[in-house]
Amino acid sequence: MEFIRPGINIDFIGRRKTAYLLSAAFILLTLLLLLFRGGLNLGVDFASGILIQVRFSHPTTPGEIREALRSIAMEDSLIQAFGQKGEFEYLIRVSESDIELSGLSNRVKKSLDGMFGEKNVEVRRVEMVGPKVGKDLREKALFAIFYALLFMVIYISGRFEYKWTMSIVMAASLAFGVYIISELGMSIIWLIAVALLITIGLCWFLRLEYALGAIIALFHDIIITIGAFALTNREVTLPVVAALLTIVGYSLNDTIVVFDRIRENYRRYRSRDFAEVINQSINETLSRTLLTSATTLIVVVCLFIIGGGVIHDFAFALLVGIVVGTYSSIYVASPALLIWRGQLWEGGAGLSGRRGKGS
Repeated sequence: MEFIRPGINIDFIGRRKTAYLLSAAFILLTLLLLLFRGGLNLGVDFASGILIQVRFSHPTTPGEIREALRSIAMEDSLIQAFGQKGEFEYLIRVSESDIELSGLSNRVKKSLDGMFGEKNVEVRRVEMVGPKVGKDLREKALFAIFYALLFMVIYISGRFEYKWTMSIVMAASLAFGVYIISELGMSIIWLIAVALLITIGLCWFLRLEYALGAIIALFHDIIITIGAFALTNREVTLPVVAALLTIVGYSLNDTIVVFDRIRENYRRYRSRDFAEVINQSINETLSRTLLTSATTLIVVVCLFIIGGGVIHDFAFALLVGIVVGTYSSIYVASPALLIWRGQLWEGGAGLSGRRGKGS
């Protein structure tokens, strides 16, 4: 099935400067939001504490709920609407150190029953996570994303450049670097940030051009998706981390299709300028890219609209990630290959003589 007519020739590479500026603006906005808000809005999985989900049979307000909880010293809890409009559900969050955990669910139910009536209130779930467990989950979630990116880079290096030895050298060097950094007592966030910089540096030093393009695109997708959560002040929970890992796999799959066509066309048209080869390859795979993204988005939009509050943030992450991942395959990963030809910003004219460099 052809979604785009054969022979189409959109000048994607010619518009790469605009794409660079757009991506840089989104990444800068993400960093400013995280700095301004003091980080992400972590869910109880990571921040520790207590989460209580309650459902009412009629409309109510956070103020009324807070007043009802005054009798059990929970009037300072954070209360927010949850789920879809018309469901009258709320989440009550409280620090674990503030209240007695024993019999908490029954005390909350009794307190709310006193104001709203026993038949009008349902305590749907109570989740408790201690500080130690929350810290452990945060670290494991960050490491999961980091190692996913790392192994993707190693795979790309061997798959497209047949440099498995170099990939193994990079993995060993990175593992040694992470070990040294961890011994210095750095926090987990700084450790992973430095490790990612080391990964990019190793890709550059070892001349793994396809791997470098892939890691830049994946890093780009994760940051912008996180920025969407910071902008909308949504919770980052374990299901959201699962969505981020899914985005990594989806984005890489799309990038691999484009990379495969670039490599095939480069072998076929060695006399052409490399930027022209990339542009032709993107156009040839454009129909497949748009069809795959569109059909996936239909499913994700359905999940987002009718999936319910429990998976709402998960679906939101996938929604943003699929759109950004499709964009990055065209405007981030592919143009990044031009770094090795000195054509990242310049036009392709007169540079075809350097086409063999880094191949």
